[in-house]
Amino acid sequence: MTGEGSTRPGQQLKAVLRLRELLLSGEVRPGERVAEIPLAARLGVSRTPLRLALSTLAHEGLLEVLPSGGFVVRDFDPADIADAIELRGVLEGTAARLAAERLSDPAELAPLRAAVEAMEPLVRTTAAGLPDFERYVAANETFHARLLDLARSPMLRRAMMQVMALPFASPSSFVLAQADRPESREILFLAQAQHRAILDAIEAREGTRAEALAREHARLAKQNLKLALGDQAILAHVPGGALIRRPQSAGRKQAGGRKSAG
Repeated sequence: MTGEGSTRPGQQLKAVLRLRELLLSGEVRPGERVAEIPLAARLGVSRTPLRLALSTLAHEGLLEVLPSGGFVVRDFDPADIADAIELRGVLEGTAARLAAERLSDPAELAPLRAAVEAMEPLVRTTAAGLPDFERYVAANETFHARLLDLARSPMLRRAMMQVMALPFASPSSFVLAQADRPESREILFLAQAQHRAILDAIEAREGTRAEALAREHARLAKQNLKLALGDQAILAHVPGGALIRRPQSAGRKQAGGRKSAG
């Protein structure tokens, strides 16, 4: 009894992480029905933690529950992705407004300010003529996490976790995949200017302005999405890019049935 109870959480986590990796990498394709027995063997877990993992990923939006039972891999229309980005912007805008309204001591902004200052030298050109995109992504994720901290809202944090579980919704989803594109570098510089403006608005306790800036900032991800959709080589390097619905795959999905994965 002790052994079973102690291994189940680890088995479930292993199944969630590995299955999410398979989906986002395209190893299990959109429209494929998940066959539990071969998939459990492939992941090296028993069927009980696998079923829990499947339910978790269905809740995240990566899988669909079939009316007849079982799960099928979802695909995403670009409009779905744009909606996810827009929703993140609404939540981050709310976070920025609450941060401005609930700020009681300017010293509370130190972690957010540190993230902005860490990004500042990274967006400039290096000796190779390129910004340091990898370090920028890490600092950018810190900025957005600290912004959410300043909102002091458990409800908002839960809603953000749900949105961020969707592919392509995170602030850095498309950055690394197109680091060599001039357009992407221009977006990076604009994003950093917006980071500074959001920080300044919160410090000035201008909640409405902070909210508008944060929502506009999230929309930069739509520009990155447009760049990625226009270049197959870029899209191939985007985590979850294989899940984006394309006209030819949509046609196959309508004309044919569903395959089984595993």
